[in-house]
Amino acid sequence: MEELVPWLWIVAIALVFWLLIIRPASRRQKQMLELQNALAVGDDVMLTSGILATIVGTTDDHLEVEIAPGVVIRVVRGAVGSVRRDEDVEAAEVDDAADADVADEAGEPGTRPDNEER
Repeated sequence: MEELVPWLWIVAIALVFWLLIIRPASRRQKQMLELQNALAVGDDVMLTSGILATIVGTTDDHLEVEIAPGVVIRVVRGAVGSVRRDEDVEAAEVDDAADADVADEAGEPGTRPDNEER
């Protein structure tokens, strides 16, 4: 019986490894594959590189995404990291508008406001 104890420890460690690492990774991979297969024209997505885009065209293995007005790039489906929900898109638009206001108030880079003394 004492000869089996080391083998039981090895089996127990392998089981814990599978439960904590391999199984969750497989589940995440399956969810990501389902997400990438369900993409459609008009979806707002975030690419794995962090670029925010809107899908404007699809093929079996590629997507055409618009990253700025009139700027369309072609990426593989695997480049999509997540689909942005309506709340996320609205929050990003509000942030972009606020950033534009701050940039307008700041003026051009490297210049100083007229009313500031040296």
